[in-house]
Amino acid sequence: MPAPLAISIGDPAGIGPEIIAGAWARRHDAGLPPFLAIGDGRSIRAVWDGPIATLSDPAMAASAFASALPLIQVDDPGEIVPGQPNLAGARCALDSLELGVGLCRQGMASGLVTGPVSKAQLGAIGFAYPGQTEFVAERCGMSASHAVMMLAGPTLRAVPLTVHVPLAEVPRLVTSDLIVTRARITARALARDFGIERPRIAIAGLNPHAGENGTLGREEVDIIRPAIETLRAEGHDIIGPLSADTMFHERARARYDVALCMYHDQALIPLKALHFDDGVNITLGLPIIRTSPDHGTAFDIAGTGVATPTAMIAAIRMAAACAARRG
Repeated sequence: MPAPLAISIGDPAGIGPEIIAGAWARRHDAGLPPFLAIGDGRSIRAVWDGPIATLSDPAMAASAFASALPLIQVDDPGEIVPGQPNLAGARCALDSLELGVGLCRQGMASGLVTGPVSKAQLGAIGFAYPGQTEFVAERCGMSASHAVMMLAGPTLRAVPLTVHVPLAEVPRLVTSDLIVTRARITARALARDFGIERPRIAIAGLNPHAGENGTLGREEVDIIRPAIETLRAEGHDIIGPLSADTMFHERARARYDVALCMYHDQALIPLKALHFDDGVNITLGLPIIRTSPDHGTAFDIAGTGVATPTAMIAAIRMAAACAARRG
């Protein structure tokens, strides 16, 4: 039997505890494989009255999964109130993430699903990374530049070439080398983890109407098209640069398997418009599998019973499918 998936709780004051518990509660209907939660049992019990099996050995998760949510408890952060983040909760989130990566690296978990965290709270305890992606990459012995974030839903996969940077910085950061490198990593990952032997990649333009042949900006002519020519010469199936305002409707999406976008919102706006409740954030290019629900901590609704585990279930399914292909 394959190793269980590991799910780090995220910030325990957010909706992480309840969407993990909700995913376990729907495990039969959703067809979910065994997984174990890593984090704080008290935080889960504050929002859920279902059974929890606290384990000392991850190998016990598969046998416990049928009757209880398997949990590995990290250092007790004390009482955590839903919707009221604090520094102890941030340390719990970081400990959970660290342990989850370690279990995957040791082969004791087949993949890692990360719960949503608060970057502000993590920053307050000295977390010096832009996000969980960069932390996981470093713990895997990789440069963060080779860990590619892809957002995926049932009808769209999108990769932002630049992520959490000011929009004014994007033209400087987008280079032909960056496009080529990210496209190569994306193509390899889609083949290895998604079973798409020769992925069709669409590359968005940076400027309105993809620059109108240089009249609305030179980036498409000087940067994006040379990168596309390099990739085509290597045998990749590439189209672009495409005008971003016409590449995400239903007929356009049928032409490609993944869209490479120039900046954060160019990728995430269409993905979240189409798949707000079931979008998944997956990190490509890692030696381990890592997915995450594509939403935040939602402190404003934590503990109210409003949060839905739909995106967590989608993240678990995607991690399991990728693990099966690698296996």
